Amino acid sequence: MTANNIASRMERRFAALQQENRAALVTFVTGGDPDYGNSLKTLLGLPGAGADIIELGMPFTDPMADGAAIQLGSQRALAGGQNMVKTLQMVRELRKQDQDTPVVLMGYYNPVYRYGVEKFLQEAAEAGVDGLIVVDLPPEHDDELCIPAREVGIHFIRLATPTTDAKRLPGVLNNTSGFLYYVSSTGVTGAAAPTPEKVQKEVEAIKAHTEIPVAVGFGIRTPEQAARIAGFADGVVVGSALVDCIAQAETPEAGTQAVLALTRELSTAVRTARQ
Repeated sequence: MTANNIASRMERRFAALQQENRAALVTFVTGGDPDYGNSLKTLLGLPGAGADIIELGMPFTDPMADGAAIQLGSQRALAGGQNMVKTLQMVRELRKQDQDTPVVLMGYYNPVYRYGVEKFLQEAAEAGVDGLIVVDLPPEHDDELCIPAREVGIHFIRLATPTTDAKRLPGVLNNTSGFLYYVSSTGVTGAAAPTPEKVQKEVEAIKAHTEIPVAVGFGIRTPEQAARIAGFADGVVVGSALVDCIAQAETPEAGTQAVLALTRELSTAVRTARQ
């Protein structure tokens, strides 16, 4: 698969959703949580449950921007033996049955750096990764990963926050592609739910400066919350609530079923939000 095909998978998905007049449901799970086999079953089930874009977490020992749910998910995955090789293998396994759903690897720079940037990007592109979100690499360090990623056809997706002012925004948007991830509340992932009216104004202000789709995440846990955000955003990101399904399940198999059940509920809410 060429770099251009990889890059266009994301664009095709957002174009199709625009035709349907609905937002994307973007689901996050940590690769290898609670173990490789059950995590793979969850990943393979997400598109059929209604996930339009999948964020797959690259486990890391010190995920400082994440709340307790995702931190614990990383710990479970690492304890289960998850590493970068296995995370990339999960994407390859998904691509054997799904060539359409965009996959974004999300995490921190340390595991990528340790793996080797050039090796990581080459293997990620070959595996079928469409985008990267690396939360601790600001625009000032684009030469490290962002620009090399784009050269192999992988979108580099940046985060904007309520504290990203008009002076900072152009730098955030520069070299960003795929979509912009708008962090709807300050603090860590899974924190307080955002106020939809406030978030809508902030998203509209960003969209005045870019044609890139804007997906909203942080604090969205229920179908009702997802529907409110889906009324105006290009995408709705749900992570901590899904990771909690794994944490609270009595068995790994039950965790997979709980993730997919919640994904189906979220998908219905997102798909009907503008009707």
